[in-house]
Amino acid sequence: MATQYDFDSIVIGSGPGGEGAAMMLAKRGQRVAMFEAESRLGGGCTHWGTIPSKALRHSVSRLVEYNASPLFSRQQMPHKLTFSEILNHAESVIRKQVKLRSSFYERNDVTVIHGVASFIDSHTVQVLHPDGSVDKLTMGNVVIATGSRPYHPPGVDFSHPRIYDSDTILSLKHDPKNIIIFGAGVIGCEYASIFRGLGVKVDLINTRNRLLSFLDSEFSDAISYHLRNSGVVIRHQEEMARIEGRDDGVILETESGKRIFADCLLYANGRSGNVEKLNLEAVGLTPNYRGQLEVDENYRTEIPHIYAVGDIIGYPSLASAAYDQGRFAATALLDGRCDTKLVSDIPTGIYTIPEISSVGATEEELTAANVPYEVGRAQFKHLARAQIADSLVGSLKILFHRESKEILGIHCFGERASEIIHIGQAIMEQSGEGNTIEYFINTTFNYPTMAEAYRVAALNGLNRLPPHSGNAEV
Repeated sequence: MATQYDFDSIVIGSGPGGEGAAMMLAKRGQRVAMFEAESRLGGGCTHWGTIPSKALRHSVSRLVEYNASPLFSRQQMPHKLTFSEILNHAESVIRKQVKLRSSFYERNDVTVIHGVASFIDSHTVQVLHPDGSVDKLTMGNVVIATGSRPYHPPGVDFSHPRIYDSDTILSLKHDPKNIIIFGAGVIGCEYASIFRGLGVKVDLINTRNRLLSFLDSEFSDAISYHLRNSGVVIRHQEEMARIEGRDDGVILETESGKRIFADCLLYANGRSGNVEKLNLEAVGLTPNYRGQLEVDENYRTEIPHIYAVGDIIGYPSLASAAYDQGRFAATALLDGRCDTKLVSDIPTGIYTIPEISSVGATEEELTAANVPYEVGRAQFKHLARAQIADSLVGSLKILFHRESKEILGIHCFGERASEIIHIGQAIMEQSGEGNTIEYFINTTFNYPTMAEAYRVAALNGLNRLPPHSGNAEV
């Protein structure tokens, strides 16, 4: 006789990965419970990460655009907004997202339980509710999707009112005149753009020798130039020696002997998986030093009925990928395996001002692999739509094979880059002769649009080939 459990499956964590898993399991007829430690659904993505930071970025970008526009330049003083004021917009977006996401669970009959879940054994969890009460529940299967949090190195007092991480910065109450951002990864660069757009002086401390070194070097150089051009001070190859919080600000001492003072400091250097409260020892799982779990190609841990998705398993640590991982894990849980995988080329979106987005190989990777490639470029300043919108900064670069014309990589810099990239991604994902740069020559684009950059870049690239290559001259 089969064991009777309280739930067929439980999901721990309601971020994108957990939501994807819960929805798929429920739609396939399982009795599902969602455990969320916070008072509202959505996870870190909705409340502290993707949604609020992008809402902040949007508000600041519009402010910068307004102040730079010749339509509004008659006024003597530039318009200003405080960090608190733009946070109000972010909070309104969060509320809408929570309401929407909550409706998904209700519509699919998923039981939502607010409380901290921890394992008693591999088929039993204890739930500590906000009111202090405790329940024990049994389940057949588990999907762990607890996400990650900012890394807190020893010796840094994050309880100090002027020292923040990328979560607590959203509770910033005062308006700093200057800020130190330690860590120049995606989060650090995005917040450097946000604060500089608000007129705050920014010191961006990078532990490496260039910004966002995983990007095509041309676009890494581009964001470095634009940050510096806006007034951000970038300090490369610096390590933290000590951070001292004072009543009037923060002092960062570097290993190289620099002492940098600012009103406050944002520490944005790394993240750790949220595993501490799960009591994984009870089920025999051991996370690595970054708090991440090892899984197989079906997102199954060493325990056959326990799966893990999202930031808790590491790369690619993207909200979009986490949602798909959740769906794939649920399919494997139900069917024994899932043949659908993440797309081979996952797009990267970096919401700096201007945006950066890319998919596929970089020039450096193709050169190292001895791939014969050519480059097609389009400058946004030459596009009618960009001229109309006064969004002249930016470019689109297409890398393609010199012989087969197969698209190998696409890189975009400028306003709406993360939207524009998907046009090229869709063509790259086509198999066989469907993926060639000639598609952009032979299709018709709306005019004027930013998408027209693909046609311009394709013509530019094909014109670099010898005449006998069948290129379409313009």
